[in-house]
Amino acid sequence: MNKHSTLKIDFNEKLNKEDKEDQTFGCRQRNPDICSNNGLENICAFASKDCICKRPSRAWKKQYLKLKAIEKE
Repeated sequence: MNKHSTLKIDFNEKLNKEDKEDQTFGCRQRNPDICSNNGLENICAFASKDCICKRPSRAWKKQYLKLKAIEKE
């Protein structure tokens, strides 16, 4: 299994401890190949040593809050 496939995380998957409103562990883009940040060093999860996406989609903040609420139930 390559790094790309292990870092592709479904948008609805439960939160990882590194997830925050403005970052995600791995990539939660529906189609990472068309992401404008794909491959940018230290911004894209696939091109960062820490595997953190530092520019998730605009929809991520709302999704993060939703997943956080589910986690607390």
